[in-house]
Amino acid sequence: MSMDFDAVYYEPAALDYDLGQMLQRKYANLPWRQIENHNRITEMTSADNRDFPKLKKHLIIGIRKTHRYVPNHKVSDWLVPYTSSGCRAMCLYCYLVCNYNKCAYLRLFVNREQMLDRLLKKDAAALVPQTFEIGSNSDLLLENTITDNLLYTIERFAHEGHGSLTFPTKFDMVTPLLNLDHRGKTIFRMSVNPQEIINRIELGTSRLPARIRALNDMAEAGYPVGMLIAPVILLPNWKSLYGELIEYLAEELSDKVMQNGFIEIILMTYSFVQNAINTDAFPNAIQLFDRETMTGRGRGKYSYRNDIRAEAESFLREKIMQQLGTMPILYIS
Repeated sequence: MSMDFDAVYYEPAALDYDLGQMLQRKYANLPWRQIENHNRITEMTSADNRDFPKLKKHLIIGIRKTHRYVPNHKVSDWLVPYTSSGCRAMCLYCYLVCNYNKCAYLRLFVNREQMLDRLLKKDAAALVPQTFEIGSNSDLLLENTITDNLLYTIERFAHEGHGSLTFPTKFDMVTPLLNLDHRGKTIFRMSVNPQEIINRIELGTSRLPARIRALNDMAEAGYPVGMLIAPVILLPNWKSLYGELIEYLAEELSDKVMQNGFIEIILMTYSFVQNAINTDAFPNAIQLFDRETMTGRGRGKYSYRNDIRAEAESFLREKIMQQLGTMPILYIS
């Protein structure tokens, strides 16, 4: 996808860091607009919903000040705030929109040394090896094309860490990672969906064949790997879509992925906020909210009814067992 930005909004203190200075040189041709705080940019928070795609063309540079680790009990032990939040892509279901509303644009945080120092300190203090999810707030593979932060992070953790790092992605730009000295301490997870859903809903992300090639390449490079079928979106023809996806995966995944990889499955959760933004910003897009199959789940959120979820889970388990039986399903949520 194009990574052309139209302006940079920055906290002045960000330029005291090496990464901030590198970004200043990299985007010297763009207008730079000073802000007090990356969390409060009035012209963006007050923008109309229809301006959402325009906001995604802004790049925000700041310092991450919140470092609260959240316990997690799926692939990782901890969700870790890391070097970016938001994303340049525009997936119509993106849960970051729930958290940030229209402000789900890409924010880069330049104090990476401080963040990794803190992570390594927690890692060293653990009685048993821990796994740290560093990609829950952004797509770090996409971010890496701007900052090279993954190169810095993976190699330093390989030499100083005891546990593991992990991050998911919907992108395929893995070439810079293939020859790193990762020592098997970074778990790479690729998110997949049927190509029709990628085309119509996961706007601005890599195509399915490119994602599979990237996953195969990372496994060949010795990284532990996993695959997310996520989010599962129950369109009227969902059984044919996901049945064909699983058949395609069985044909295209390498032996290393099939023998050593794992699967996560996450059904889509949608929200009032996402629906409001999508209605105004993408009026011709596919409608994700379905009153017939969805029900309220928490404040302003919707998920598929329990009976619908049970049918989808049964279908996916059966198809995966038939086609991808060597890959364990860690969970379905």
